[in-house]
Amino acid sequence: MTTSFDTSKTNDKVGVTGGKKIPSLPGLPILGNLLDAGRDRLGFLMRVSRECGDIGQFRVGPRRIVMLNSPHYVQAVLVDNDYAFFEKSPVLRQYLRPVFGNGLLSIDSQFHKQRRKLLAPSFQPRCIAAYAEVMADYAEQLQQIWMEEQTVNVADEMMRLTFRVVGKTLFDADLLNEAHEVGEALLTILRYNNAELNSFFHLPHHWPTPRNRRFQKALARLDAIIYRLIEERRTIRRERTDLLSLLLQARDEEGGGALSDQEVRDEAITLFLAGYETTANALTWTWYLLTQHPEIYMRLRAEVDRVLAGRTPTAADLPQLPYTLQVFKEAMRLYPPVHSISRQVVRPFDLEGYHLPRGVIVAVSFYVLHRRPDYFPDPGRFDPERFAPQAEKNLPRYAYLPFSIGPRLCIGNHFAMMEGHLLLVTLAQRVTFKLVSGQKIVPEPLITLRPRDGIQMVVQRREP
Repeated sequence: MTTSFDTSKTNDKVGVTGGKKIPSLPGLPILGNLLDAGRDRLGFLMRVSRECGDIGQFRVGPRRIVMLNSPHYVQAVLVDNDYAFFEKSPVLRQYLRPVFGNGLLSIDSQFHKQRRKLLAPSFQPRCIAAYAEVMADYAEQLQQIWMEEQTVNVADEMMRLTFRVVGKTLFDADLLNEAHEVGEALLTILRYNNAELNSFFHLPHHWPTPRNRRFQKALARLDAIIYRLIEERRTIRRERTDLLSLLLQARDEEGGGALSDQEVRDEAITLFLAGYETTANALTWTWYLLTQHPEIYMRLRAEVDRVLAGRTPTAADLPQLPYTLQVFKEAMRLYPPVHSISRQVVRPFDLEGYHLPRGVIVAVSFYVLHRRPDYFPDPGRFDPERFAPQAEKNLPRYAYLPFSIGPRLCIGNHFAMMEGHLLLVTLAQRVTFKLVSGQKIVPEPLITLRPRDGIQMVVQRREP
């Protein structure tokens, strides 16, 4: 058994030698703050912010983590110096790589810029606008199957919808029949990775433990779908403009040859999983918040009715639906699709007098950053007016980061914003959701932030 982080380069001198002392959260011998972080990760991160301020450190077993909670520090690390002094954390690289391989999410910094350049043309706004018709059409199809007063798990329904959208827009394939199976496989993988991130000791992936076998089975199912799509695309040769086709046509600038099936698979599965899981969660939390705030829900529906008057929306309609976008942004403030990220220091770094030696882990929690009361007064309150044009303009730069920032900014951020906005207005025009009473809604901070056990809602059809 091995620990997930080499402590030989990291010790109690973090933030002390040659610089100011970083405030520390007290913890247990050996375990540090592992138990607290494992029991309630989001609450623990909020505690670090309350007790330590803009910068604080804690231990999860042998791993010492420095948490940043200031837009200024976020800029210094993620924007100005990410490639030069930082790398994806070794824990993430070790335990995400079996899933994402050397895809954009987990690839090392020296290759990241090149691979991002290869993928970027597919995510330009002019390319994304062409997907709007598919997004709206699939939302219309989904709502048509819901019966009046039917109880649905909104989390599952949004997963099914965004899964289908990603399958069609990125891979030109309708994967409706596989949505449930893939959703279960993805949840197995996310919970496996979450358990690994919270563990003090880690068994090798290939050991035949029950958890490892479940993980391997889930991953094999996802691989089977991706490799099937790759094989079909190589066999059936006709001009296509979806992402998978562009990947197969791309040339590796280093070697000058085409990407291998493995390289295509790594990028495809990264975009596939990241593209549908994050948007589905953002939509689920949006519906949940709307059901808790009827006056905001009513105002959103009024805007949608006024602009669309019963017709299916297009990309051209979205600028006329600003309040709906404010609602979506505010939901992602409270429940950011990816709640936290981390980096490992690869070269000693001085952060305004705080010394960060090689090997230390630096973390940023968007969930915590988005709850700073000096930037977002009464931060737990759901208030879309925070993102009215002038109010949003007055926010400090890097105080709101639902898609991260810097050279590793989510490449699909424009895709996700258009998709979330469009699906929200399409469904809001046709149905109203009502929260089933008696549920305990608990955020589950896996790699993404999803509601544990989903959210049950009653569908009430709206008059045309």
